[in-house]
Amino acid sequence: MPATVATCDLCDAHKNDNSGEFRVLPPVFKDFGAVKRFSGPVVTVKCFEDNTLVKAAVDAAGYVETPEGRVGQVLVVDGGASLRRALLGGNLAAAAARNGWAGVVIDGCVRDTAELAVQMVGIRALAALPLPTEKRNEGQTNVAVQVQGVWVRPGDWLYADEDGIVVASRSLA
Repeated sequence: MPATVATCDLCDAHKNDNSGEFRVLPPVFKDFGAVKRFSGPVVTVKCFEDNTLVKAAVDAAGYVETPEGRVGQVLVVDGGASLRRALLGGNLAAAAARNGWAGVVIDGCVRDTAELAVQMVGIRALAALPLPTEKRNEGQTNVAVQVQGVWVRPGDWLYADEDGIVVASRSLA
């Protein structure tokens, strides 16, 4: 797993950026995975209390091949900030780790926290909740989403560490 750039260093370098190219997510996300620092290009899912598309995403290859080598992607899930259903659990986290995802950021809940804690993937979410979703096959993939009021687009780069999560319109490493 490649090292990520520290979010504090990125914020120091871009603190006066008012172009919208550099964004900081609010400090509401909790850490649930074994990987504490992760970064990569963004893939998005927009869904509400239905994790069908989250499952499809983590079951697929979570990386891209570049001239510099394989780069893990970050799945950003706009779950509408719902605190009523968990969008990711132990089985899906294991699939994400197995398929090369660098991380998953969920504007919503997760479950199976003991299982998430040992998966070699970064996982951030608002809270833990034991109730699973209904499977209605609803939602959208690879669309611009708003996560806690911050726009995140497919192809953006996300950087996460112990201090927070930042998003940029391009790689900053």
